[in-house]
Amino acid sequence: MKITGAVLEEIGAPRPYADSQPLRIQDLELDPPGPDEVLVRIRAAGLCHSDDHIRSGQLAAPKGAAVPGMPPTIGGHEGSAVVLEVGPGVTRFSPGDHVVTSFLAVCGKCRWCTSGMEYLCDVGAGTLIPGMPTDGTFRHHSLAGEDLRHTSKIGAFAEHTVVAADSLVKIDPALPLVPSALLSCAVPTGYGSTVRRAAVRAGDTVVVIGAGGIGTAALQGAALGGAASVVAVDPVAFKRDSAVGFGATHTAATVAEAVALVRDLTRGVMADAVVVSPSMIDDGDVADALSLTRKGGTCVLTGMAAPSAGAVRLDLQDLILMNKNLCGTLFGSCDPTTEIPALAQFYQEGRLKLDEMITRRYRLDDINEAFDDLLGGRVIRAVLDFT
Repeated sequence: MKITGAVLEEIGAPRPYADSQPLRIQDLELDPPGPDEVLVRIRAAGLCHSDDHIRSGQLAAPKGAAVPGMPPTIGGHEGSAVVLEVGPGVTRFSPGDHVVTSFLAVCGKCRWCTSGMEYLCDVGAGTLIPGMPTDGTFRHHSLAGEDLRHTSKIGAFAEHTVVAADSLVKIDPALPLVPSALLSCAVPTGYGSTVRRAAVRAGDTVVVIGAGGIGTAALQGAALGGAASVVAVDPVAFKRDSAVGFGATHTAATVAEAVALVRDLTRGVMADAVVVSPSMIDDGDVADALSLTRKGGTCVLTGMAAPSAGAVRLDLQDLILMNKNLCGTLFGSCDPTTEIPALAQFYQEGRLKLDEMITRRYRLDDINEAFDDLLGGRVIRAVLDFT
């Protein structure tokens, strides 16, 4: 079938997007779904900094993986959709079902899935390797017949896409599809960083560094977990102001400012949990975050680091003798198949804000402008609205 999508043609295209137009709107060919695959009609797609990291070359396949250059690639991984057709062997989905995409496929069979760590699924680990996770071949093609990759095996910046059934989660059809797109990536990643990975408890003091889409969800997770003090740290005044509406009790423009604030709030004890969620984690961010973390506290690294990132310098005596926990997280250490429906229910109950996270909706044709707004700090979440 003929579809339209935004294709990344070049790694390293300069900013701003409006000038370089790294994402080109093209007519494409899409094959029908094969075994264990599903054809969906995308209704909304969120813009994530990870998509820009692919454009810049800062996000690549795992080290050691024999993978050719990334482009041409249909962008997008955070999406909501309606099922149009299912391939042979698909029993969990039917035409008409409402779904959100999961950039981490969950096979349910590997060691990690069967031990409750679905976010480390062996199938999901291949998210940046070209081809379908089902058989390694391609369903998306240019009109000239060239095979196209689709970001995170999703390709949400297109009107239609074919994905593995393991990359979809069914949601209540009563849920509005545009805000539901955020349940695909930003919200579980941020929420899980505080609630799952940092295990925030009632009365805790929590610091979230970076108040964009993931950071805003982390703030909501801290509030839902019962944190008494929630500090949002971001250099952009608009994001600090917005953070208050998502559960932040205090804000700071810099880590240095936050250190003084948290020291005062906790009488010198410091934060029980610190979530580091900027668009890209630099070498010095880890030591800064640990300076905010109390004895026995937990520092969670949620933002992406470039594959070429240098060594991180730490005060090892502080880390060891203060019994601090430094850890990473992928998808907020959540199981997509259970956490996404649970978060959807929080939204239906009015306990989780999704609509408020969407600063602006865009047409597909305006995708490069949308990325400029994201990178310029003018939005919490920019969303392509296909409806």
